[in-house]
Amino acid sequence: MNADSELAFFCVLVKQGSLAATARELNLTPPSVSRRLALLEERLGVRLLNRTTRRVSLTGEGEVYFQNAQRILSDIDELERRVSSSRAAPKGLLRVNAPLGFGRSYIGPAISAFSNVYPDVEVQLHLSDRTIALPDEAIDISIRFGNIPDSRLIAKKIAANRRLLCASPAYLRVAGTPVYPHDLTKHKCIVLRQNEVASGNWRLSRGKHNETVKVHGKLSTNDGEVALNWALEGHGILMRAEWDVAKYLRSGRLVQVLAEYETPPADIYAVYLERLNLSAKVAYFVEYLREYLEKHTDSPSQQRGNW
Repeated sequence: MNADSELAFFCVLVKQGSLAATARELNLTPPSVSRRLALLEERLGVRLLNRTTRRVSLTGEGEVYFQNAQRILSDIDELERRVSSSRAAPKGLLRVNAPLGFGRSYIGPAISAFSNVYPDVEVQLHLSDRTIALPDEAIDISIRFGNIPDSRLIAKKIAANRRLLCASPAYLRVAGTPVYPHDLTKHKCIVLRQNEVASGNWRLSRGKHNETVKVHGKLSTNDGEVALNWALEGHGILMRAEWDVAKYLRSGRLVQVLAEYETPPADIYAVYLERLNLSAKVAYFVEYLREYLEKHTDSPSQQRGNW
């Protein structure tokens, strides 16, 4: 294990706060994490962490090691940025985070195509619906939907997107079609949970009029693909990103409802730290991703004329 990988491993361990959580994050077993930590402490000759059955905490020596590890890793990133930005073609490690469903459907295939064009870039893709807070020692670029509140970050728009309300024709034949937002209270609605919080308050607007509707339904999930399948199977009305439902609207398997009302913005951004703004691997990837999505056959912008 080389020095920078030891530093990165230790930083992940401190951030995750437990051996089990670190094992999940690094796709290792808890015993492997424990052995790796033991080898690090044996090599240094000091105890870095106090362990309990559930949590770990820093010793005095561990605190010194952690603070300096973060600084060293940041210096390495800065060195790589300066070297890579001086070259004609990008190279080096690029760590990307994206939401589960969108990541599987679009970011994963885009990375496959990007890797064929730029073979000197090593890409690690981390899929999670949990929002990654930057800076994060394990992530360079985070793909996000909607407004980016942190002005300290660079946010490049890579695709236009909207949240749409839709349901299957079978459901609407039985339950009827809502005409006004408050009609949603009389319907079965499929609720998506984000970060274990049920997002059952749907905000709709038309002109200057804004309305928040508390929706209800028998089914809720934290997985967008599961929610989409429930809507396709006639279980109720779903609020979902246009990129996820465009092909089903085109085929008629889903029907948009309350189309004249707008929902909160969902444009898609590539978000990264300002210090990576001159990184060749970041710049090339973001531009490639933007062009890939623009030309994708499932792009809503290419399909709206067919609805």
